[in-house]
Order: sequence, then C-alpha cells, then structure tokens
Amino acid sequence: MKMEKKNQQMAIVAIVILVIIVAGAYYYTNMDNTPTGPTTTQKTTPTMAPTETQTGKPTPTETPTTTTSPTTSTTPTSPASNVPTGLSGSLTVAGSTTVLPLNQEWARILMEANPDLRISVSGGGSGHGVRAAGVGEIDVGAASRDVASIEIGNYPDIVPVAVAKDSIVIIVHPSNAITDISMEDIAKIYSGQITNFKQLGGPDMKINVYTREEGSGTRGSFEELVLIPQAVSKIIGEASVKPSNGEMRASVAGNEAGFAYISLGYVDQTVKALTIDGVQPTLANVKSGTYPINRNLYLITKGESEGLEKVFIEFALTDKGQKVVEDGGFITVK
Repeated sequence: MKMEKKNQQMAIVAIVILVIIVAGAYYYTNMDNTPTGPTTTQKTTPTMAPTETQTGKPTPTETPTTTTSPTTSTTPTSPASNVPTGLSGSLTVAGSTTVLPLNQEWARILMEANPDLRISVSGGGSGHGVRAAGVGEIDVGAASRDVASIEIGNYPDIVPVAVAKDSIVIIVHPSNAITDISMEDIAKIYSGQITNFKQLGGPDMKINVYTREEGSGTRGSFEELVLIPQAVSKIIGEASVKPSNGEMRASVAGNEAGFAYISLGYVDQTVKALTIDGVQPTLANVKSGTYPINRNLYLITKGESEGLEKVFIEFALTDKGQKVVEDGGFITVK
C-alpha cells in the first residue's frame, strides 16, 4: 500500500511539472511576437464627400480616408481669396446707383469675414457721391462718370479710383419690333425730333421717353457720349425722370412704348437691349471698344485713401473684388 501511495504522489508531481513546462513555453512564445518599442499605427479619419440625392442637391456622407499618423496642421488663408480679416470699425459708402450693387456685394463679403466691421452702403447718384465725399460727409463716394472739372474745383482734394468699366444700353419693351438704332436717332428721340416708333421702322406708337435725374452719373455719361456729339444740349421736357437704373428698367418693362437708357449691368429678361449701329452691347464688344457707349466707374475719397477706406478700395481691385464686377455684368479693370 505504501508503495502504491508513493507511486501516486510521483505521478501527481510529474503532471504538475509538465503543466509548468507547457505554460512556460506558451508564455515565451507569445513574448517573442510582441513588439518591444513604439510603432506607428494607422488611423481612419472620416471626411465629408458630397453625393447627389434625388433633389439634385449635394448631401454630405462620410467617406473614410487613411493617414499614417495623427498630425496637426495649420492651413493659411488662401491668397486667392483676397479677403482681409481682423477688421473692425465703421465705413460709409454712397453715390451712384450703378455702382450700388457692387458696393453692396463688396461690403457683404468684407463684413461676413469681419464680424466687428460695419459698412453702410446707399445710393443717391454720382453727384451726391462726389459732393459728399468731397466735403467729408461720407468715407467713400461712388460715381459712374468722370469727375467734372467744376467738381474738381469745388473739392480739390478728391481722389477718384476706377474700379470697373460699364456701358450704357438703350432698352425697349420686349414686345417692341425695333432691334437696332443709330446714335443719331437716339439723340433725335431725346431732343424731340423723333416721337413715334414708326419713324424708326417700328410700330405706329408714340415713344414714351425716360431719363435720369440731374446729377445722375448715368445721365451725365449719356449726355456726354451720345447727345453732345450729336449737338443736342438738352433733353426734352416730356421725358419722364426716374431716380435709378432699377426704376428706368421697371418703367420700360411695364410700358410697351417705353424707351430708356440704363447701365449694362442692369439689363435682364424684362427688357430688350437694342444694338447700336449693328453692334451688340456685350462684354466682349465693350472691352474691345466696338460698342460705342463706355465709361469708368469710380470710388472716391477726400485725399488719398487710408484705413478702412483704403481696405475697401483695394479689396474692390483684388481678383475676388473684380469677380464681383464680372458677376454683376460689368467689365473688370484688371
């Protein structure tokens, strides 16, 4: 019995030793497969990529991209954006209604990028823009014509800067059969020598003439470029006076017998722009000088611009500022 008991104890000891040997072998085997130093792991970062829905509008979805390590980088503002930041304070801009939509968009972009910046933009006409800037009532004036010599005499410190080019277009109602007109006939209409569209080869219909108010840059350019060369010194008193390009356009759009002149940038499908001596009022023809009624658009300051005045004008001349000009239907100066 003693011998049997001794054999059982030896068997138990052998089993225990065997278990220890197997466990040790397993442990060291796994240790050999474990890295002893730091390694770079891959991280999947979700990024947004647009996909099309049934509505045609892009809807964001997550598409994973793989990077080798989590890094932090700073992306500088793209020089192409041309939008200055860190601005604060207030600026007042007023004048030409032709330049008004450009000023409004330039101001919107600048204020969007600078929450502490306030820019007040209004119209009033080129004459108002020149005078108000000249006497210091506003920071920046706007004019859609050259500054007159008498204005330079009254406000010798003013500095005009051309920020865009424009053209003046003759418009009629879309239903009017007239498609082309000569510079001479335009002058005759505004002097009262032509009063019926029949005289132009159109319908037997009395012409309702519209014009801008005294001091308007569009009117000043129209008189200088169209009327004066045809020896017409005064617009007929029967012409209905409107205070803006928008109202001139709306008047013709609502009157089949309407006849008016507006900035090229205001032409839309509600009116029909006439060709002049066979030349269409397109951006290409204006740039080439083929279309005959062209002018510069100006921003004006009292003395050399500085501070926010300078920022506003310089932004208007950047690539992004000139894109606003182009998108508005005007002609860039760069």
